[in-house]
Amino acid sequence: MKVFGKVGNETAHLYELRGKNGLRAEVTEYGATLVSLYAPDKDGKEVDVVCGYDTAEEYVKGTCYFGATVGRNANRIANACCIIDGKEIKLEQNDNENNLHSGKNGLSKRMWNVKEASDQAITFAIRDEAFSDDFPGNLDVEVTYSVTDENAIEIHYHAVSDADTVCNFTNHSYFNLNGQASGLVYGHKLELASNAFTPDIDSKAIPTGEIRDVTGTVFDFRNGRTIGQDVDSDDEQIQFVGGYDHNFVIDQSKDFTARVYGDQTGIAMEMTTDLPGVQLYTGNYIGGQVGKGGITYQRRGALCLESQYFPNSVNQDNFESAILKKGDVYDTTTAYRFYTV
Repeated sequence: MKVFGKVGNETAHLYELRGKNGLRAEVTEYGATLVSLYAPDKDGKEVDVVCGYDTAEEYVKGTCYFGATVGRNANRIANACCIIDGKEIKLEQNDNENNLHSGKNGLSKRMWNVKEASDQAITFAIRDEAFSDDFPGNLDVEVTYSVTDENAIEIHYHAVSDADTVCNFTNHSYFNLNGQASGLVYGHKLELASNAFTPDIDSKAIPTGEIRDVTGTVFDFRNGRTIGQDVDSDDEQIQFVGGYDHNFVIDQSKDFTARVYGDQTGIAMEMTTDLPGVQLYTGNYIGGQVGKGGITYQRRGALCLESQYFPNSVNQDNFESAILKKGDVYDTTTAYRFYTV
């Protein structure tokens, strides 16, 4: 453990987690954030495969959610409004007229407590007081990062509330398997275990409610395609958001959610989750941020694979709901395993 910087009057720390076969992670209490993730490449060299900053102060100022635990609701809620237990809940409008990632008081912008820690795992905990981020219910949350000897980082979420509320967490890591300082990810090949995606209404990235077959579209990653192949396609959905920033419906019959292959290091990543959706985001709105080691990140210099309930699911009857009922337990795990090819 070492000092990572100041968050207001509090001191943030950097904690190292290390597996026995080369995977190493660094995390901090601020936003329960994954700061660095080092995976061995084809030559055994350690490569940091996630974007981030060198100090806690930079995370406080940042707006990209690098590596953050996003909640209590990840992604967008249309018109920053939803109905919970028959009551209208009005949220901060921080993305056009919509709410994105729970607003400025979301848990990605808070200091968490360290509940327990070991060489390979750490549990962060926080109580999100009712209406502190406009959502009802006192929500007790724990997030555990574990680095396994199989070179996976597992992220386990556990939450309970004393009132019905929204509960939809994700990790917002930006991956570049060639190394966080290596530039564009156009050569990364992506496979997704997904037969359908949820198209958007327009550039504000709220789903229509349709679940659309990917067959014959630029959203068909079932057999793999490079990120650069169609990221600038004239497909209307791509044009809406300047690349990929869409939710994919996970085919739970498959034994994986996504696979990504770096084109320079030989590093590959396999993602698994028990949640129904994954947001593919190709870093369309990053660019110019000065990250770790003084590197200036480029637009599309990384990609995100964010496990989730579908965007705006609280307002779409045909989407699986992100509502957590009073006394029920939110319990979910997402993992990213690294290997070489």
